Amino acid sequence: MTSLSLSSARSLLECYLHAKDQNRPELIAQCFAAEATLTFSIATDSIDFPRSVTGTDAIAKTLVSDFGERFDRCRTYYVCVEPSLDADGVCIMPWLVVMREKETETLRLGKGAYRWRMGRATGGAERIVGLHIHIERMDTIADSGSVKLGALQDALTYPWMPTAMLMRGIQAFEKTCANSAFVAAFREPSSTDAVRG
Repeated sequence: MTSLSLSSARSLLECYLHAKDQNRPELIAQCFAAEATLTFSIATDSIDFPRSVTGTDAIAKTLVSDFGERFDRCRTYYVCVEPSLDADGVCIMPWLVVMREKETETLRLGKGAYRWRMGRATGGAERIVGLHIHIERMDTIADSGSVKLGALQDALTYPWMPTAMLMRGIQAFEKTCANSAFVAAFREPSSTDAVRG
């Protein structure tokens, strides 16, 4: 059984986003347990990660340092109102990411689902003890000058974005941006079926 409060879960999840989106690997130890595990399932060939890593140093390297070498201007959105933990401290939610690939200067637009497991780490601190990331899509879109990236990020609510806000944001972007057909697959959040069980 978990005794984590909703506010504690929210704080841990927001700490993760500060670490990842702002390229601050030192923050990983503030939200993940020292022995935490990170696993991936990837349904696309357009991005790769190791299938599994363990410990805050490896998680920080994988999700922040190595990631930050390839991508910048990253915003990761939780497509929900707030975290919802079950009795075992598990929280499942869809996500969306809008970022720039440095080498090609292209827009990368992705979606998938998270399965978080939260609890008390050694010493009693509240931490993320496990994270599974399912990547459903990770599309690459030509975007000279990052015009589409900026417009799309401006249209979306960061970091907590209910499904209705996702749809409204995508629709607003489509109305103002030429050649916006690439966002059609992102109007709806990913199913969370891949991270359940």
